[in-house]
Amino acid sequence: MGSLPMESKDLLTKTNANVSREVNGQVIQGDESSRTCKEPPDGGFRAYMIILGSFLTNGLVFGIINSYSVIYKVLEKNIADEKVSNSESVKAALVGALTMGTTFLLSPISGVLTSLMGMRCTAVLGGSIAVVGLLISSFIVDNVDGLCFTYGIMYGVGASLAYTPSLAILGHYFKKYLGLVNGIVTIGSSIFTVIMPPLMEHMIQNYGLPGLFRVLAILTAGVPLCGLLFKPVSVEVTEKPIRKQGFETILKSIIDDKIWRNRSYKFWALSMPIALFGYFVPYVHIKKFIDINFKGVQENLPLQCIAITSGIGRLFFGFLADKKGINRIMLQQISFYIIGTLTILLPFVRSFPLLVCVSLGMGIFDGAFIALIGPIAIQFCGSAYAAQSIGCMLGLAAFPLSLGPPIAALIFKENGSYTLPFMLAGVSPIVGATLMFSTRFKKIRRLSVE
Repeated sequence: MGSLPMESKDLLTKTNANVSREVNGQVIQGDESSRTCKEPPDGGFRAYMIILGSFLTNGLVFGIINSYSVIYKVLEKNIADEKVSNSESVKAALVGALTMGTTFLLSPISGVLTSLMGMRCTAVLGGSIAVVGLLISSFIVDNVDGLCFTYGIMYGVGASLAYTPSLAILGHYFKKYLGLVNGIVTIGSSIFTVIMPPLMEHMIQNYGLPGLFRVLAILTAGVPLCGLLFKPVSVEVTEKPIRKQGFETILKSIIDDKIWRNRSYKFWALSMPIALFGYFVPYVHIKKFIDINFKGVQENLPLQCIAITSGIGRLFFGFLADKKGINRIMLQQISFYIIGTLTILLPFVRSFPLLVCVSLGMGIFDGAFIALIGPIAIQFCGSAYAAQSIGCMLGLAAFPLSLGPPIAALIFKENGSYTLPFMLAGVSPIVGATLMFSTRFKKIRRLSVE
């Protein structure tokens, strides 16, 4: 089985006599008892360590990304003090947007690397690149163009390579409780998003941006350590070698187009980029929005409220997704409709307590859509294609995610108001959720190799 991609090994799910089976387009012959495959254990010490490692990976990666508004405020102030053009100010928003966009854009490559190198090697490599990106950033804090590369791209590359395996590995250890486990793992980013803003502000006030980036690099060093845990459940298989060898055969076995032949997955994956166009806009701009419209308030509170209730939403909807008869796509559509509506209402809020309430609502349904990404992808494509199906969807969403915050900054510069930027950011999830009805055009069917 050395020539089969690592991510495809769990496609072998039966023990038959004199079996002739096609795997990734290749005919493999086997004798009785020649293949055995372990079902996900749904528990045990090793499985719980996987939850912990994935939890910390999600927390460290997205706790930093989601708290970029703290860095953005400082960068924009520095740019304003230097009296440079508005286009340079927009670059401050681009730095954070590039991080999220790169994280998603390279997710398909991350999925391929998990097949080629294994989940552990991919996650460790990604964590290491993220650490190096943050360290270099600490030496070039006055160079926005440089930060676009070191923080925006390098950290995004590392985050992507670590994030995709942290979700894909869950399908190897859990089946019955997969939705709940996804909720537990993704709550990590919520908890860290609550902790990170005040910690980052404290570091900036006492040590400046260079000190902040160095502390973040030290914290991110935990990501490659967590990646060492991501070993898939072992599958013992004795097979005759694949008849055809060579780079082309291996490449086709790694980048399998079977996921795109699943009509429901295809429509879902193409709807998500539209829904996510405005997703990162509030995370980047809400702090400045509060500065303009409210005085003498706790600026970090709305972002922390989003993070707290997002964690609650991930647990609740992850648990709900495991129940029989629950339509996961419908849950995700509802979450996008509510997120979009609340984002549209955001610029019209003039009471800070009401703003906090809106943030609480946004957080709950933010948690819902995030917790459902993994279970929906696995529902459509199976755990064997988890990394590829999640990675391809996130890759498609990369450019919309990256464009949203800079476009919002540009519109704000022209109009001097966040009304239009937030309204446009809210329309995109509503449109995306509506397009997801197309997944019902054909009966959902799980990919299989029979």
